[in-house]
Amino acid sequence: MIKYKINVIESLKQAGYNSTIILKNNILSQSAMQKLRKNEMVGMKTLEQLCELLDMQPGDIIEFKK
Repeated sequence: MIKYKINVIESLKQAGYNSTIILKNNILSQSAMQKLRKNEMVGMKTLEQLCELLDMQPGDIIEFKK
């Protein structure tokens, strides 16, 4: 099972990206934001955007657990 290692929403806020900014500037989709709020996995394109926004590698954001 793949899980988040970090609280993505909180990390985005710390990086200066609140929900209003993200949705207003079309940085992430509404559905991606909903999935992040529910702690559900997002697609690769969204993960790539998160890596860019947070200046992290995918392994910094997600991990595999048996």
